[in-house]
Amino acid sequence: MDRETLGQRIRALRIRQGISQAQLAFPELSDSYISLIESDKRVPAPSVVELLAAKLNCSATYLVSGVSEDVVDELRITLDYAEIALRNGAAEEARARFAEVLANADAVALPEMLQQARWGHALALEAAGALEEAIAGLAALAEEVSAEDDLDHWARVHVALSRCLRQRGDAGAGVQAAEDALRQLIATGADATDAAVHLGAALLAAFVERGDLVRARQLAEQLVERAERIGSPRARMLAYGEAAYVAEIRGAYEEGVELAERALMLAGDGEDPRDLDRLRVGYAGLLLRARPEQATRARDLLVRVRGDGGVGAAGEIDVASCLTELARAEIALGRPADAVRLAEEALDLLGDAPRRAAAGALTVLGEACLRLGRRERATEALTRAATCLEEMEASREAAQAWFDLAEVLAETGPADEPRMAAYRRALTCAGV
Repeated sequence: MDRETLGQRIRALRIRQGISQAQLAFPELSDSYISLIESDKRVPAPSVVELLAAKLNCSATYLVSGVSEDVVDELRITLDYAEIALRNGAAEEARARFAEVLANADAVALPEMLQQARWGHALALEAAGALEEAIAGLAALAEEVSAEDDLDHWARVHVALSRCLRQRGDAGAGVQAAEDALRQLIATGADATDAAVHLGAALLAAFVERGDLVRARQLAEQLVERAERIGSPRARMLAYGEAAYVAEIRGAYEEGVELAERALMLAGDGEDPRDLDRLRVGYAGLLLRARPEQATRARDLLVRVRGDGGVGAAGEIDVASCLTELARAEIALGRPADAVRLAEEALDLLGDAPRRAAAGALTVLGEACLRLGRRERATEALTRAATCLEEMEASREAAQAWFDLAEVLAETGPADEPRMAAYRRALTCAGV
């Protein structure tokens, strides 16, 4: 059924209340202008809509959308509840509430509310692990949102799309999504903005996932330089955080610790708790590698992050990353049995898809099993980790994983063929 137009609603309300066009117009407007509005030949400015709504004893929202204030309030309450559920890590509940808004026929007439619901629904899908659906929703939003209307939201949508593509194991597509968006943003002259740094950070993460460390290191330096030129705390926090990630992948752990500490010092009270907890998990992981004597401090930080709930709101991959670093801390503290339990919990969350997070959890599981003398289980876990990385075309990490497996096999006895096969896979992944 076709909805009434704005002009038709004004006319219907005016007639229902027994007011003439001249009476409705007086003293601010002319009756001829009211006539043009009612015949849909003029679109009134928002200030005029507010004025007419007050004169007709209704809300401006009703005049524009045709949706009653009661329905708008109900939808707004549902959206608020969904946002709270998402922040608290209740991804399935958030997903259901956002879907409830999207299924409401009246939401079509409320574009801002509809877009908020679609954005939240995509994030809830990501948090629930439904990456294919999340990617489809984000791709549709990316086609519709405008950088001119809301630059920061436009950037957030493209960052989330790149992130979900990477989480799915498609690092190349993640690079493409972030690179295209950043190129478009720079072409508009908006390169000296927080949004540009946010997109640059997403592109940098995608380079790392793809194993392109040369470009990642170059971009990290450019990102820090740009963020310092812009000067905003959030831009600098994002740049330092991603530069710390690159330093970790390069094995420059102490440099990574210093960068992560600079990023954490810049985090403000209004920071998204999900982004902040990702940064804290990364920092704890760097501490474990650079300063193993501070394993207790790293573990305490990870326990706090896990208990806060923010990391849960970000999605299963972030939860799994926190669990994996906790497992690494338990190994450093001499508790490999606890590490096995935590790594297995991370793997249960991640499922069977080839993901970097899964490879990390499998590697830690393998190390913990070795500490417990369970070499067969360790060999199985390390083989799965190397295979996972190879399927993701993460050649450098895959080569290291196959080499580590070969070293484990060398310690277990005379099984020469499996050991030599692992060495050959390592050389192949390294391009030798």
